[in-house]
Amino acid sequence: METDLMEKILSLAKRRGFVFPGSEIYGGLQNAWDFGPLGVELKRNIKAAWWNRFIHRRSDMTGIDASILMNTKVWEASGHLKNFSDPLVECEKCHKRFRFDEVIKDLEQFDRYKDDPEGLKEFYSRERCPLCGANFSFPRQFNLMLKTHLGATEDKASEVYFRPETAQGIFVNFKNILDTKRMDLPFGVGQIGKAFRNEITPGNFIFRTREFEQMEIEYFIPVPKSDGDWNKYFEMWRKEMIDWTASLGVDVEKEINELEVPKEELAHYSKRTIDFEYHFPFGAKELYGLAYRTDFDLKNHGERSGVNLKYKDPETGEEFYPHVIEPTFGVERSVLAAMCSAYAEEQAPSAGSEEKTETRVVMRFPKWLAPVKVAVLPLSKKEELSSVARPLAEELRRDFIVDYDETQSIGKRYRRQDEIGTPYCVTIDFDSLNDHQATVRDRDTMKQERVAISEIKSYLLEQFKK
Repeated sequence: METDLMEKILSLAKRRGFVFPGSEIYGGLQNAWDFGPLGVELKRNIKAAWWNRFIHRRSDMTGIDASILMNTKVWEASGHLKNFSDPLVECEKCHKRFRFDEVIKDLEQFDRYKDDPEGLKEFYSRERCPLCGANFSFPRQFNLMLKTHLGATEDKASEVYFRPETAQGIFVNFKNILDTKRMDLPFGVGQIGKAFRNEITPGNFIFRTREFEQMEIEYFIPVPKSDGDWNKYFEMWRKEMIDWTASLGVDVEKEINELEVPKEELAHYSKRTIDFEYHFPFGAKELYGLAYRTDFDLKNHGERSGVNLKYKDPETGEEFYPHVIEPTFGVERSVLAAMCSAYAEEQAPSAGSEEKTETRVVMRFPKWLAPVKVAVLPLSKKEELSSVARPLAEELRRDFIVDYDETQSIGKRYRRQDEIGTPYCVTIDFDSLNDHQATVRDRDTMKQERVAISEIKSYLLEQFKK
């Protein structure tokens, strides 16, 4: 059933214009996806709401937009050149490469043999490539950063990397932010932008891709004197992340699991990390992350660059490297979780006959998130109806994303709007020409109400406040 749900969402995503396969007319590119007319609106709504919630509405936050390409010394100081890697195994016959943890299922047994060469040899003799059935090579570390070259020559000196995270752009600009914003601790800096990772096994639709967007915050706090000092900020952001997740229409009680990452699995910069796992159709996987990065990044960048990245306490004059709490949100994963939570099927009156029922597919997005807010639907293409419907659609476009549709039966048009999650449909019929009213249909209840055409805009504005 869960697999069926994923297939249904994949089909709906392409059919209705949420997500298309990248470079499709040329056979595509492995796990590259393009966001279509509805998908781009969904992403824009998520990013705009995130920015408004965490940057504009908080006095302790500001934002930046740093470059995707950065000096390689940034990645040396951050530890990414040395530590940002996954163990990889390669099939000895077909030479296909896989992430170690994707194909080696018995990790506990592996741990028992990892210091025993003969035991490891026997262990690997039992593991098989899922494609051809041959044995794997021993695992080796594979750096996940995507490399390119700047300039006319392609040599070691011209190598640069696409950023694997947005965080470092905040850290290297810390002094500039302090100098221009004059913010007192605690304060945070947010950023939305592209990141790139040369994933060995991308997949599960838009869940794991090599090019993706992050919404990330680095929240700077005073040097903690005890665990309680940093934990109070960590807990504050944990609650903020839960509230944000719920705003996407996710049932956090049923669909979210908070995984405390074991010490031995923490990133090189982290003292504590929580993964907020969402129950996707393909399993519970990380949706967001919350990490306590200590002073690792500012300290390393300050010492390596020779630039003073310390914060100076305005009252005591003391200088120190602030510690950092980092909430990280994936844009594409937010879209996928929102779509999975919104998808519903139910029995409803048939579009062709009120006496029969059929399965209605409806995307129950929260109203603020829906890519189209209102559909204006004249009952037919006749001029007397379109002459009323088109001006109404133009008026509503000043405040809403509006879809105007006059093809097929009204029942089928309702179903089409249900599938893309449009909260309200406004139908202009022949009675409208006499009573100057239109029928407003609610997506979730399917209830219909006659409203004066002159009052529809104010009526809808009121509904979207609820």
